Amino acid sequence: HLAYVIYTSGSTGTPKGVMVEHRAVANYLAWACEAYAPRSSSIVSSSLAFDATVNSLFAPLICGGHARLVRERDEVAGLKVQASSACGLVNITPSHLDALGQQMLAGPMTSQIDLLVIGGEALSHSTVELWRRVQPGARMVNEYGPTETVVGCTFYEIPSECAVSTHVPIGRPIANTRVYVLDGHGEPVPFGAVGELYIGGAGV
Repeated sequence: HLAYVIYTSGSTGTPKGVMVEHRAVANYLAWACEAYAPRSSSIVSSSLAFDATVNSLFAPLICGGHARLVRERDEVAGLKVQASSACGLVNITPSHLDALGQQMLAGPMTSQIDLLVIGGEALSHSTVELWRRVQPGARMVNEYGPTETVVGCTFYEIPSECAVSTHVPIGRPIANTRVYVLDGHGEPVPFGAVGELYIGGAGV
C-alpha cells in the first residue's frame, strides 16, 4: 500500500526510487503532530519531490492549521517575506537556513517563525549561531533520516545555549523507531566508537 515513490540518489550517487508505504507516513506524521504541534501554519519552500515537504505540507493540515506555499525558484526571497509574518513551522535544509539568515540580518525584515525543523545535510554550530542572532527565541530541531525512513527517523531539540562543536547531534529515534550503530559484523559498537547506522521500525 504505497503512499508515494520518491527518487533519490542517497549516498550512492545513483538515482533510485524509494517506495514509501502509508503505514510509514502515518507513523511519522502522527509523531510530528505530537512533537511539533504545528497547529497554526507552515511555510512550504521545498519542492513536492523533496521528502521534507511531507512534514511541512501535511502535519499542519492534520492538526487543523494551514500551509503557505512559496513560489518555485523563489525559495530564499519568498521565504524571507513569508517568515516576516507569524508562522508555526518551517522545514528547511542547513544551506537554505544559512542563506535565509544572512538575508534576514542584512535587511529590515524580522523573522516570526515558531519552529525550524532542519534536515537534509549535516547542521553546523555556526548556522545555529547565525539563526540565534536572527531570532533568539525560535525553537530549532535537527532532524535526520534517509528518504527510506519517511523524512526523519531521529531528532535533536537544540538547546538555547548549544555547546560549541563542529556539527549538531542527530539525537534520538522518533516513535516506533530503533537506531543502532553496528560494526562490520553487525554487532553494537562501544560508546564513542565509529560504526554504521542501522535503522528499523515502522518508518522503514
